[in-house]
Formats: sequence, C-alpha cells, structure tokens
Amino acid sequence: MDDNLQGKGPSASQVPWNKGKLIGQKPPLKREEIWAIRIRLQIAKKVRDLALFNLAIDSKLRGCDLVKIRVTDVAQGKHIVSRATVMQQKTEQPVRFELTEQTRASVRAWITKAKLARNDYLFSSRLHDSPHISTRQYARIVKSWIDLTGGNPEDYGTHSLRRTKPTLIYRVVPASVRDRLSSS
Repeated sequence: MDDNLQGKGPSASQVPWNKGKLIGQKPPLKREEIWAIRIRLQIAKKVRDLALFNLAIDSKLRGCDLVKIRVTDVAQGKHIVSRATVMQQKTEQPVRFELTEQTRASVRAWITKAKLARNDYLFSSRLHDSPHISTRQYARIVKSWIDLTGGNPEDYGTHSLRRTKPTLIYRVVPASVRDRLSSS
C-alpha cells in the first residue's frame, strides 16, 4: 500500500507540488505598479493590452467574465458607456461597474484600431476554435504585464487585478468610517 495512504507522508524522493511556490491569495496591485504597467503599455503602443488592463481594474470581474465582454456591453454606437452591466458566469448575477475616463479612452482606441463590430467580443482570439481569448491566455498576458515592471510574475495572477480597485478604495476610506460601516 502507498505510504501516503498509510499516513506516513511523502517519501524522501517525492517533492510536494507546492514546495517553493507562493500559494493562497495573490496580492492586489499597488498604485505604483498600476501606473508602471499603464505607462509601459502606452509607450509600447499596446492598445489592446491597455484596454484589457484598464477594464480588468475597473470592472473587478473574474477572468472568465472579462474575456467574454462584447462591444455592446461597453459601447452604444461610438459612445463608450460610463457604467456597464455584465452577467457573471459563476454566480449568474449581474454586476454593474463604472468605467473611468481613462478606461473609456483606451477601450474606444482599441475598438477603433481593431475595427470591431457591435456584436464582436472585445478581446477576440486569433484561434479559429475560440471566439475570444481564453482565461489561460489572459493569465499569460497578466504575467507579461508584471514582468514589464520587473516584478515576479509568480507573485500575481488574474485575481490580483480583480482585487486591486476594492483594495485601493478601502485604503482611502478613513478607519473611523470603516468602523462605523462594519458595526452597522
């Protein structure tokens, strides 16, 4: 019988899958990391990546929902909306979010550059089997953004972007106000 099943633990030749890896929640991005990524994407003229990055921060969506956003979710004609609503895959609940002017400008630039039609996915795939980028591709893109700043890509993930805006907002709210809100 296997040693692991008998409760003796891993043998000396087996290495645990998580040895040396950061496990658990990935941290949100810090304000300076956000700006470092934005500036580098702007300098490199990576219009799609800038739109994807800004939308990820503003929307606070899971990767599976972010990659499925269509032009109609964020635009009415040539106008980019200031508030959008997307149905979440996991909870099957709508989530409403605000798009900052910076995000609206980057999304507008991407739609124009890519010549996207009304019903197109905002971040379409180059593969014929997939209409939009995969969550795995999105994860690789996120790692490339962290790499641009000289950070360790293993320290961050797609969920880091989801957690960034709420964390920044939480840090701005004074502790006395947070205490009042949590006691009610």
